[in-house]
Amino acid sequence: MRAVVQRAIDASVTVDGCAVGRIANGLIVYVGVALGDGPADADYLADKVVNLRIFPDESGRMNRSLVDRYGDDPDTGLLAISQFTLLADTRKGRRPSYNAAESPERAVVLFDRFVSEASRRVRVETGRFGEHMHVAYVNDGPVTILVDSRREF
Repeated sequence: MRAVVQRAIDASVTVDGCAVGRIANGLIVYVGVALGDGPADADYLADKVVNLRIFPDESGRMNRSLVDRYGDDPDTGLLAISQFTLLADTRKGRRPSYNAAESPERAVVLFDRFVSEASRRVRVETGRFGEHMHVAYVNDGPVTILVDSRREF
């Protein structure tokens, strides 16, 4: 599984003009499920994301995780968005190939597992799997981190 993790403020996702998920501050996480991923990938990704030390401590150093901040601020959370395009292969031609992305039927199960595991530690809001979504947020920092359960980067 792959994730793009961004430290964010005022993040929301809408579907057909209706807000379906919102956090005041925390992390927005785009999640893509690859062929062959399993429950261990979802568990790894959830643990890694909520424990990434990318929030400032009292000295201004990025030394606190979302789990650390969650207890301090009830408006803090994680906004998880499913995004199969994270598995795009652009090495050949101009049209990305999505052959490395898992089928929607299997991907939704693993995305839901990621959400469930992360929800054990922090508040999680989501978009709607498989829907066309509009995502709005301010990238705080900016901080953007790539995470891959297969540790490809």
